[in-house]
Amino acid sequence: MYISKQEIENAHQRIQKYIRKTPSIISGFGTFGLKRSISLKLEHLQHSGSFKARGAFNSLLNCTVPKAGVAAASGGNHGAAVACAAHALGIKAKIFVPEISNPAKIDKIRSFGADVHIEGAAYADAAAICTKFQQQTGAIDIHPYDAVNTINGQGTVALEWAEQNPDMDTILVAVGGGGLAAGVASFYAGTSTRVIAIEPYGSCSMHAALKAGRPVDVELNSVAANALGAKCCGTRPFEIASKHIAKSVLVEDEAILAAQRRLWREMQLVVEPGGATALAALISGAYKPEDGERIGVLLCGGNAELIQVNNTLSGR
Repeated sequence: MYISKQEIENAHQRIQKYIRKTPSIISGFGTFGLKRSISLKLEHLQHSGSFKARGAFNSLLNCTVPKAGVAAASGGNHGAAVACAAHALGIKAKIFVPEISNPAKIDKIRSFGADVHIEGAAYADAAAICTKFQQQTGAIDIHPYDAVNTINGQGTVALEWAEQNPDMDTILVAVGGGGLAAGVASFYAGTSTRVIAIEPYGSCSMHAALKAGRPVDVELNSVAANALGAKCCGTRPFEIASKHIAKSVLVEDEAILAAQRRLWREMQLVVEPGGATALAALISGAYKPEDGERIGVLLCGGNAELIQVNNTLSGR
C-alpha cells in the first residue's frame, strides 16, 4: 500500500474550504515538566471535535453519493465527523454507534442532524449492522480508517502542520485503527521527520499487528478506548505503518489522564483521553527523545464528556 504526498495535496485542495486550519503552538520551555519546547497541533479544535472531519469531507467530496446517502459505523468521533460533513454538503446520514459510545459524542452526532442508531456492545457489532443497512439501501460507506480517501484526508493535517512548523524531527501520533498515523506517515515518507505511533496498553491494535507481522484482534480495556478502541487495525494503515512508522510506543491509562490534566492546568486545553495519548508518551517517559530533538505532538480529539473532564481535571 502506497499513498503519495501528491494524493494528500490533492485531498487538501479538495477539502480546504470546508475544514478549519487548526493552530500549531509552541509550548514553551518547562511546560509539562519538559526541558524543551514542543510543537502542539491543536486538531481537537477541528470541525466535529477531531481530525476525522478531514477524512469524512475528502471521502464525500471524492465520490458519487446515492439517494440513500451515507451510512457509517463509529464509536463517536468518526460518526460526528461524517454527520458534520454530510450536513455541510446536504447529504442524508445514518450513523450506527455501539452502546459503549460516549454520550457527549452521540449528542454531537445528533446535533448535525444525522439519524443515530445505537446497538451492539462494541464497534464491530455496530459495523456489522451498518454493513447490512448499506446492503439493503445502497447507502455508501465511509470507513473510519481503512480506506484510501480517509487516509488521504487525515494526511492533510500533516501537510498543514509542516507549513506551520517545518523543522520537526519527530512527530508523536495517537493510534486507534491507524488512519491518522498512516496519513501522517505517508506525508512524511522519504523525509528526515520520524513518525511515532502511540497507543494505550489496553487498546493497542497497531502495536500488536506490527509485532505479529499482520493485523490481529486485541482486547480493549482503556480509558481512551472509545476514541482509540479499534479491535483490529486496518489492513491499509498496517501496510503503511510497517514501512513508514519509525517506532510504536505504549502508555498506561494513568499517564493519559495525567497528560489530560496537565494540558488543562498548564495550557487551558481540554482534550479527550485519546487526544492526550500522544503527549502522555512524552511526559511519562515512555518515549525518550534525544537531546535537541525537535518534537511535535498531535492533539487529535476534544470530544470529552463534561463529567469525565471534571473528574479527571480535579484528580478524582
